[in-house]
Amino acid sequence: MLQDVARLWRLLTPRRRGQFLLVVVVMVVASLSEMVSIGTVVPFLGVLASPERWFAMPALRPLIDLLGIHSPSGLVLPLTALFCAAAVLADATRFLLVWATTRVTYGAGADLSIDIYRRTLYQPYSVHVARNSSEVISGIVSKTSTVVSGAYLPLATFLGSALLIVSIVGTLMAIDFVTAVSAFVGFGLLYALFSGVTQRRLVRNGELIAARQTEVMKSLQEGLGGIRDVLIDGSQQVYCEAYQRADLSMRGAEASNSFIGWGPKFAMEALGMVLIAALAWTFRGSPGGLASAIPVLGAIALGAQRLMPALQQGYLSWTAMLGSQASLRETLRLLDQPLPDHAGRPNPPPIPFEREIELRDVGFRYTPGGPWVFRHLDLHIPRGSRVGFKGTTGSGKSTLIDLVMGLLDPTEGDLLVDGQPIGNANRRAWQVRIAHVPQSIFLADTTIAENIAFGLPRDQVDMDRVREAARRAHIADDIESWPSGYSTRVGERGVRLSGGQRQRIGIARALYKKASVIIFDEATSALDSDTEESVMRSIAGLGPDLTLLIVAHRLSTLQGCDRIVEVA
Repeated sequence: MLQDVARLWRLLTPRRRGQFLLVVVVMVVASLSEMVSIGTVVPFLGVLASPERWFAMPALRPLIDLLGIHSPSGLVLPLTALFCAAAVLADATRFLLVWATTRVTYGAGADLSIDIYRRTLYQPYSVHVARNSSEVISGIVSKTSTVVSGAYLPLATFLGSALLIVSIVGTLMAIDFVTAVSAFVGFGLLYALFSGVTQRRLVRNGELIAARQTEVMKSLQEGLGGIRDVLIDGSQQVYCEAYQRADLSMRGAEASNSFIGWGPKFAMEALGMVLIAALAWTFRGSPGGLASAIPVLGAIALGAQRLMPALQQGYLSWTAMLGSQASLRETLRLLDQPLPDHAGRPNPPPIPFEREIELRDVGFRYTPGGPWVFRHLDLHIPRGSRVGFKGTTGSGKSTLIDLVMGLLDPTEGDLLVDGQPIGNANRRAWQVRIAHVPQSIFLADTTIAENIAFGLPRDQVDMDRVREAARRAHIADDIESWPSGYSTRVGERGVRLSGGQRQRIGIARALYKKASVIIFDEATSALDSDTEESVMRSIAGLGPDLTLLIVAHRLSTLQGCDRIVEVA
């Protein structure tokens, strides 16, 4: 676990590391103020019980002379004020410590979540195809929050508690060495016993929580993502039961960890009361009786009252770190995702494309031991041509298109543009020239204009360019007939639009990008015949300067193509 925490520290930004170091400084100040607070209890209670004795002490003579005090009763007010000031200072610094700790740790958690999301979005398409999105979403949302509440915050709290315990025990040892050591050893041994007994259970619960978080997210995604089929099939109960199994199991493990963390608190409180009672019984037989021991008893009582919460916080932090160890490791695994060289940089200038796209002796398979999708494939696509791709389901049409777009790398052979091989160094420069119109157009729940200029902030949308793209895609008349025009919101996933309108917005999006190559991947297969004919007329009228690659099942869809490639 310490190795995982060390890795997490190295992943922090320099700014966050500096903030954590400032929090440590506040922890030291809080510990010192706690020492002062406990240390002032003895003179405060002593003056209340026996002012004459304290007035005669040589150690207080400089304070007495400075304040001009002439009688023992005059010491009561200054020492009362000193005790109150020390108590307020101690609580104020602890309040500041809690504020600083939570702000910094949750800020660091936001950094982690943002970094994971960024790294995930930059992963190659082959990585996304090979894993379940629920796992990634759970890591970004749930497990990152678990790391904050179960690693960052508990670690900071544990360090603060350790410093506080040292300062309290040190102060109590100066007041009564034997009692302080006995109390610390007694409390510490009990917490150590609890830790030893529950450690394995905490780790197992943490692994269960991490696994169930992913299952909960998967159940939510599948149930809500396929809500039309769920409603039609009446399969709500199936998804509810899957969610219930995962969620109940996760909550049970969380409850178990919470009980393990808070359970020892009540035993410690009882032990503290017994300790105070035992000390009072012991001191009653000392010279001067119980009255002379009141200052020491008061200081020890206050110290114990401060020590027990600090010990409990330290133990609770330890249990939280053990319980979140599995989530921490999964988060670290997501943070280890490599970033490509172009991450965070503006798009490069487009690669020259004047003559042709070529697939030369290309072979591809998804896994090293898997079946070949293609072997020895050669294909030439001249610039400005209309090429159709036809084949049965599963024949590899979409895989072929992914290779042309640079989303997948050939296992054998090369993708070339004007004779230049496409690889890691120039893949983005090639993809800048490409626009993709899939069968199911993804539309964000925002305005028509923002969906056409997809991926751009609202203040960077060029409305003239949006209108021109909509006109060329033959959707402008529809949009401009609506009351809000280009400011019309489309609803989640475009539910307020017809299939033909969604496809035309997809075409307009491709045209807004000013791409040289537009790929229609089964873009009309879900449309009825009349709508498909209308969309295909829109595609046919896009102009001779564009290279169009059209994937379809039906031969009728490809009638306007210069060449049809059959994928078998």
